[in-house]
Amino acid sequence: MMKNIFYKSLIGSAVLICSCAKNIEKIPLELTTIDYIFDSADSLGVNAERYLSGIYNTLPKGYNRVGPDLLDAASDDAVSSGTGSSDVFKLATGGYNSSTLPAPENMWGICYAGIRKANIFINNIDRVPLNKIVVPGFPKKHAYKAEARFVRSLLYFELIKRYGGVPITGDNVWVLGDDVKIPRNSFKQCVDYIVSECDAIEDSLRTITQTKATGEYHSITRGAGMALKSRVLLYAASPLFNGGNIESGNDKTGYTDVDNNRWKLAADAAKELIDRNEYDLVPTLFSDIFITVDGVNGKTNKEVILARLDSRSTAIEVNNGPVGFSPGTANGITSPTQELVDAFPMKNGLNINDPASGYDIGNPYTNRDPRLDMTILYNGHQWLNTSLETFEGGRSHPGNLNVETKTGYYMRKFMGPFEAQNNFSDQFHDFILFRYAEVLLNFAEARNEFSGPDNDVYQVLINLRKRAGIEEGADGMYGVSAGMSKEEMRQAIRNERRIELAFEEHRYWDLRRWKIAETAVNTALHGMSIIKGSSGRLSYTVSEVFTPMFATRQYLYPIPYDEVVKNPNMVQNPGW
Repeated sequence: MMKNIFYKSLIGSAVLICSCAKNIEKIPLELTTIDYIFDSADSLGVNAERYLSGIYNTLPKGYNRVGPDLLDAASDDAVSSGTGSSDVFKLATGGYNSSTLPAPENMWGICYAGIRKANIFINNIDRVPLNKIVVPGFPKKHAYKAEARFVRSLLYFELIKRYGGVPITGDNVWVLGDDVKIPRNSFKQCVDYIVSECDAIEDSLRTITQTKATGEYHSITRGAGMALKSRVLLYAASPLFNGGNIESGNDKTGYTDVDNNRWKLAADAAKELIDRNEYDLVPTLFSDIFITVDGVNGKTNKEVILARLDSRSTAIEVNNGPVGFSPGTANGITSPTQELVDAFPMKNGLNINDPASGYDIGNPYTNRDPRLDMTILYNGHQWLNTSLETFEGGRSHPGNLNVETKTGYYMRKFMGPFEAQNNFSDQFHDFILFRYAEVLLNFAEARNEFSGPDNDVYQVLINLRKRAGIEEGADGMYGVSAGMSKEEMRQAIRNERRIELAFEEHRYWDLRRWKIAETAVNTALHGMSIIKGSSGRLSYTVSEVFTPMFATRQYLYPIPYDEVVKNPNMVQNPGW
C-alpha cells in the first residue's frame, strides 16, 4: 500500500507542476520527469518553485473539511446540523473501524504522499542553481529546502497525533519493486525526529521580516518551525502520551515512562518563540485575526504565524451562516453547544456560575465576554442587517427544515463583518495553522504543569482577556482569580484555550491528549430551547440534543486495514 502511495505521489506531483504552468504543456505530461523539474539549466528555478508550491498544498486544511462539517462538531463544542450518518457523526460516535475511518481523518496515505513529495524536493533541489538568487540574508535554495523539511515534519506530527508512532522514512524515495515493509517507529523516536528537524532547519528558515520584504507573506518562517516544535512537545508532555499510555509498555502508543521534565521542554520551546518578539496579539477586534491578511490593503496581522493560503470567497459564511434568509444564503451546518456558550465568562471576567458575575438566565447573552459575540450567533444577535431569530419557530429555527440549528446557535467565527450588511461578500479565509495566541497558551499550560502558576502563567491569561475586551476590574486581573493552585490554574487555562481557539481544530485533539475524552465525550450535549410567548417575552430552557460516544481505543485511530494486511511488520493500535 505504501509503495503504491509513493508511486502515485510521484506521478501526481509531476502532473501538478504541469497543470500550474501555462507554457509547460510543450512537453507531454507523461514525459515530465524529475530531471525536468529539477533542471540544472533552470537558473531561476521556475519548475522547482512550482513543485515546492505543490508541497505547500499538502499542508493540512481546516474549516468544513469533514464532509461539510467542522471537526469540532465531533467534540463537545458543536454538533452537526445535518442529518444521517455523516463523517463527523461517525467520528463523534466511534462508528468506524480500520477499514471505514472517515476519509477526511484517514490521513495515513495523504501524509505519506506529502512526505514523499518533500523527500523528492529535498533530494533534488541542489541540482538547481537557485543559490544565485538571494532573498534578504538567505540563498533561496537553503530556505526552500528548509521549508520542505518543515512540511514533512508537520505531516509527521499530523500522523503521530492520530496514530501514535509511525514509520519514519527519512529522506528515502521508494519506487515500485522496493521492499518497503518497514515497521512503526516508537512514539518517542517520532517526537525526537520531528523536534530534531525543527532544530536543524531553524537557522535556514527566513524570518517574518524577510518574507514580508519579498512579498512572500504566506511562506514558512522560522517562527513556524518554532511553533511546530512547541506544539509537538506540548502533545508529547500531555497525559495521553506521558504517563497515560493506553497500553502500558507499548512504545508505539506513547512513552513507556513518566517524565515531568517533558513539560519543561514544551514550556521552553514556546518561551523561545515568545522571546523573539516577532509576533503579537492583534490589538483590535478578535474577529480581525481571521479575515485580515498581511500585505492586503495595507493591513498587517502579526498574530498569524502560518496559514494555508486560500482565495477570497464566501464559503465559510455559506456553509455555516444561519438559515432563514434569502434562498441559498447559508446552510447553517454547524450548531455550537450550550457547553461551549457557557464556557465564555461575563464581561467582568467571572464565570457565569459565580454569584457575583451578574449572569441573568433571562438575558443570557448580555454583558458576556466579547469573544462570545465574535464566535457564536445567538437569538437577538445582529446578522445581515436584522436581529437573528433562533427561538422555536423563528426565522432561523422554523423547525421544518432538513438542516437548521439543533442547539439554538450558529457559528460566527471566521466570517466577515456582515452584521449590518444585506448580503455576503468575498473575504479572505486562509486557514490559520499556527497563531501567537496558541503559543502563549502552550507556554502557560506547560509552565503550570511543570512548576505551577507563576506570574508568567497569569500574564498569559490576563493578556488574552485584555485583548478580548474583558473589563480590567479593580484588581487589574481581568477576572482571573488570584492565588490559584496548579489544579485550579489547569482548569482556567483549559477553559481559556477552549474559548480562544474554538473551531480551530484544537478542542477535538485537546480532549484526547488530556485523556479526558472518556468523560467529556460520553456526556450529553445541550442547546438552548427558546420559547417566544404571546406577549413577546422569551423563556430559556437548556435541553439535551445529542450524546456522543467514546471508547478507550478511540484515543488513537486504527492503522488502515490495508497497511496492516500488506505489511507483516505493521502493528495495529490497541483495540482495533
